[in-house]
Order: sequence, then structure tokens, then C-alpha cells
Amino acid sequence: MSLDVNTIFQIAGIGIIVAMIQTVLKQMGKEDWAQWVTLIGFVVILAMAATLIDDLFQKIKNVFLFF
Repeated sequence: MSLDVNTIFQIAGIGIIVAMIQTVLKQMGKEDWAQWVTLIGFVVILAMAATLIDDLFQKIKNVFLFF
């Protein structure tokens, strides 16, 4: 259970940091860099989610004995 809560906090933390960096970059007039930061944050979170989904499918395989 703690793994799920930690992962949620990590995703929320990454989202908050990316949002702050994006806001600062937009105010500085660097919209292209702000878009890159947003894209990189999205890819990092997507990779984390893919890892969790892979773990879920592995557990489902183990439960139903699909080796």
C-alpha cells in the first residue's frame, strides 16, 4: 500500500515542479523551452505509469498461472 501512495506523491511532485518551471519559462518569454519541459515531464510520468502497469500484468499472470 505504501508503494502506491509514494508513487502518487512522486507523480504529484513532478507535476508541481513541471508546472512551476513552465510558468517561470513562459513569463520569461521562452515558450519553446516551456513546451519541452512539459513534454519531458509527461514522458517521465508515462514511463513511471508503464512500469506500474507492467508490474500489474506480471501479478495477474502469476495469479492465473500464465507463465
